[in-house]
Amino acid sequence: MKVSKKVAGVEYAIRDIVLAARKVQQKGMKVDYLNIGDPVQYGFQPPDNVKQALIDAINRGENYYSTSEGLVELRDEIAKKENAKGLSICADDVLITNGVSEGLDMVISSIVEEGDEVLLPGPYYPPYASYVRLHGGVPVEFAVDLEHSTPDIEDIRKKITPKTVAICLISPNNPTGVVFNENSLRDLVNIANQNNLYIICDEIYDQIIFDEKFTGIGKVAGDSPVIILNGFSKVHLMSGWRIGYIAFNQSPRLEELRENLPKLARVRIATNLPVQYAALESLRGPQDYISKFVSEIKLRRDLVIKRLNEIPGLSCPNPKGSFYAFPKIEDNRFGTDKEFVTKLLESKGVLTVHGSGFGTQYGSGHFRLVYLPSLDVLDSAMTKIEEFVTQ
Repeated sequence: MKVSKKVAGVEYAIRDIVLAARKVQQKGMKVDYLNIGDPVQYGFQPPDNVKQALIDAINRGENYYSTSEGLVELRDEIAKKENAKGLSICADDVLITNGVSEGLDMVISSIVEEGDEVLLPGPYYPPYASYVRLHGGVPVEFAVDLEHSTPDIEDIRKKITPKTVAICLISPNNPTGVVFNENSLRDLVNIANQNNLYIICDEIYDQIIFDEKFTGIGKVAGDSPVIILNGFSKVHLMSGWRIGYIAFNQSPRLEELRENLPKLARVRIATNLPVQYAALESLRGPQDYISKFVSEIKLRRDLVIKRLNEIPGLSCPNPKGSFYAFPKIEDNRFGTDKEFVTKLLESKGVLTVHGSGFGTQYGSGHFRLVYLPSLDVLDSAMTKIEEFVTQ
């Protein structure tokens, strides 16, 4: 039977690699899972008041379809959050989605047609390229200096063509932990404006910052056509509840998109209503759990980066945000990064993700690991990686 050729370009290395881990487990080997960026799977939980808000919403009977745009109180609270980061928006500029992934799909499907090109920071989070391909577009990677957390502005200029429709940013970045500073964001906004491009900025890790203050793109957006993607999976520890949002800057150039994209929200009907009440509580309630969470993650980062850079044959820049490390394999006796990751799993039971799964141009020759597990687990895993690399 026929299968659409569009799905051939869809891949998700982070979860695809789990199939190999299951085979290793079936042989009786314990596996250290360092592949999924899900804090909840590693013991972090949303605070009790947020859990209770979900339960209370269910018990109150809030179990029907919400409006397609989302609960107005939640959209208003999100607008306040984004305004504090520099935007100037209201509830009408926010649309609630089933996670950031659905929001990304809606945005890409609304702006990309056959042959259009979308610029992605290399390396990038895999669904960005997958959704671009799914909707007939071509993902184009631009270079990023991982040591200094800066985009290569000249490389971006060279890669803009008449077919380019958007520049995507992920800051803090998955998989590298790069956080763009204010000057870099301003440069990117200027380039987009000069070339009449959308700017899609994913800020889902916006409060998971270790060494410097986070600058949101809203601070430099002005009236540029900026589209923010964000959600509650990472900072608010609500990954399994699948809730995110799109925030549109108040730019005249976004008017047509603002009119048409919500049609996709209506077609998919609505986002989970009880979870929207939980998200509302996560914004209105106490925020101290976030700083405690980030402090714990920083300890894990410091351990992992120190250990990785002590291993001959590996090098890793210090991530400024999120919870990922992206080491470079300096001397890979296995040929490809995917073979390196596969052999590490099979011989040591440590599951990471091959860097080429985050874009072949700038991801190849690396691997990504998540530093969310306990310090003991991470220390043991680093020892196993060191044994594997030096054996």
